[in-house]
Amino acid sequence: MTRTISRIAGVGAYLPERVMTNADMCEIVETSDEWIRERTGIHERRIAAEGELTSDLGTHAARAALEHAGISAGAVDLIVVATATPDLTFPATATIIQEKLGVEQGAAFDVHAVCSGFIYALATADNFIKAGQARCALVIGAETFSRILDWEDRATCVLFGDGAGAVVLTAGEEAEDEGLIATHLRSDGRFRDLLYVDGGPSATQTVGHLRMQGNQVFKHAVTKIAGSITELAALSGREIADIDWFIPHQANERILLGVAKRLNIPVEKVVSTVARHGNTSAASIPLAFEAAIADGRVKRGDLVLMEALGGGFTWGAALARY
Repeated sequence: MTRTISRIAGVGAYLPERVMTNADMCEIVETSDEWIRERTGIHERRIAAEGELTSDLGTHAARAALEHAGISAGAVDLIVVATATPDLTFPATATIIQEKLGVEQGAAFDVHAVCSGFIYALATADNFIKAGQARCALVIGAETFSRILDWEDRATCVLFGDGAGAVVLTAGEEAEDEGLIATHLRSDGRFRDLLYVDGGPSATQTVGHLRMQGNQVFKHAVTKIAGSITELAALSGREIADIDWFIPHQANERILLGVAKRLNIPVEKVVSTVARHGNTSAASIPLAFEAAIADGRVKRGDLVLMEALGGGFTWGAALARY
């Protein structure tokens, strides 16, 4: 028996040209390369140029994903953008990217779940396709977190970078073990004060800066992500050992290793790009996915699990046969 599924037809990524190393960070805030590497695993991050917008980053990544898939923009009938740093309060950044791509059909909207945003956007697009309301979806994670950082707060400004990643999902009639197999989404607003931005149109009429209680976020990230992976594996009827690759949100090397240790996942199965990208929030999973495909690690037919935790708290996981 077959059913409508969402197939990952292509992936794309884009990073701004400007590289900010840990040495560069030391010129801005009191820190050291050793301090940053030991606590985060980050060596460098990318910073968007003046005038370079989240929609610009997302458009570049989307074009790369369409090219990889061999699909024209004229086939796209849904664009879902995961971002916490939109160009404007409104319209949605997705509609701006839609115009830049020359897409004149379908629907485009943003999803706001911070670092979990790509998983939420992926699940949303998948459900549109399974419901028969879309045939070709662009799912984009794009962020310019450098615009909301307090550059005097070394606990946060060293962690984040800018970037974008995208995947093309296409509808197909395949066996049940193909395409996007299952997703698992959760949130708990009781923890919103542990990771948040202290500004917004309604509350302060300002953009605000990112604030985080790092130790608390670390503890919740390891336990909640591990729980989501376990629940998703059970939901899909698979063992964690059956999964070929784990592509986590690239928040912190210690979180990646903590989840792997908790679930007895071999470290060599975990895709990590945090050293080169830093934490790019909703962009980090597709950036890591594209990197692992480009270097030959992830191949067609591999079983891939993606997971994340973000402000809210929001968290979740997605299992796909690439």
